[in-house]
Amino acid sequence: MGAKEKTLLSKIPAVHQLAEDLAQRYPGHPEVFYIRAARETAERLRREILQNGRDSLALEEIQRLAEEILSEVLRPHLRRVINATGVVVHTNLGRSPLAEEALEEILSVAQGYSNLEYRLAEGRRGSRYEHVTGLLRELTGAEEALVVNNNAAAVLITLNTLARGREVIVSRGELVEIGGSFRMPEVMAWAGCVLREVGTTNRTHLRDYEAAINENTALLMKVHKSNYAIVGFTREVSGAELVALGHRCGIPVVEDLGSGCLVDFARYGLRREPTVQEIVRTGVDVVTFSGDKLLGGPQAGIIVGRRELVEKIRQNPLNRALRIDKLTLAGLEATLRLYLDERLAVEKIPTLRMILKSPETVKREAHRLKRLLSRAGLPGFSFAVVPTVCRTGGGALPVADLPSYAVAVISERFSPEELHERLRVGEPPVVGRIEEDRFLLEVRTVFPEEFPLVVKALRNLVSHA
Repeated sequence: MGAKEKTLLSKIPAVHQLAEDLAQRYPGHPEVFYIRAARETAERLRREILQNGRDSLALEEIQRLAEEILSEVLRPHLRRVINATGVVVHTNLGRSPLAEEALEEILSVAQGYSNLEYRLAEGRRGSRYEHVTGLLRELTGAEEALVVNNNAAAVLITLNTLARGREVIVSRGELVEIGGSFRMPEVMAWAGCVLREVGTTNRTHLRDYEAAINENTALLMKVHKSNYAIVGFTREVSGAELVALGHRCGIPVVEDLGSGCLVDFARYGLRREPTVQEIVRTGVDVVTFSGDKLLGGPQAGIIVGRRELVEKIRQNPLNRALRIDKLTLAGLEATLRLYLDERLAVEKIPTLRMILKSPETVKREAHRLKRLLSRAGLPGFSFAVVPTVCRTGGGALPVADLPSYAVAVISERFSPEELHERLRVGEPPVVGRIEEDRFLLEVRTVFPEEFPLVVKALRNLVSHA
């Protein structure tokens, strides 16, 4: 180490001095954050001096670096991301954004106490499920309802309650795998059931179920293939057929809808997806589905069906471990209220609005974003509006294309891969996608109010390059 390096190292303040300076200039945060930022500042400066070499080190430069690092330290790990991928229900990006009404209710309940398990009119203890069960009964036509923390939990507790130690008959073509490598056979095993597969991957007949029924059969189960499709030489037993068989044999029928919806998408020109109401009308005994996919609410697993069976599931001790909290209940209740008027649901629930937005509307918004980016004065960048195809995502509508438009970002300096990476780790984070060697900002999944943030993200990319 030379004399110059020793001199520069001596100019780096002690960690406690840097921390005290940061605390004075940016008060109100836990002390550990100031110490962490000060330590990282000192270490980063030492590395630069010893490895890269420096000619000078001014106090203003040290303070500026410490401020930048403190900003990084104070930034929450879980934070908002701009979804420009074109996948509406993006599991990795938090699935469905909530409606304003849901956010307002969550904030109201979170800021103080609530009547979570208290009946105000009677002055006595109540059930947390009362806040949403009435709405679910009204919206689905089911006799009773229960809500747990996700649909995998809904399936688990349903099977554990109604079929523990006994057989559940399922078509081999419906043994789905959901996100995170969770597979239906494994869920059944953890529920304590015995899986009885019938039929083949592509063809299952009613006679296959009939032949499998025995004295140890507890349930007939149908699993909606919400995240894939089998086409070609196929045959599957309808829910109505399975219900008729179950009634003849005195065996309950359970249907896992996965990504259940309350709106008939066919009325809006999209591929038909069975609604919860439709499945309930078939006479199925229990239906399970998600609250945070096509429903557009917070994460939840919803169980609806025959009163005596749902009540039995409610009494399962597992329910205590799988129950939802007050914030989820507040968001779910507000979301379900919107469904009382389908027009309001389509207008106000972001997931539905994005899925049902017309290609013409998306095209206009893409041109608006392009104009904002073109006027931002980003040297070496150009932009073009291009036609694309989006996906619903979240294990829903697997073969339904959503004709859409994106803004292609062309840079003289950065490759599409570099743009993808730099915007992803920038501020604010923007997650786009690469297609045909172009970096795309899919406009369907970007809120119009986020357009200025996209511009800011690209400006920050240029300024920090």
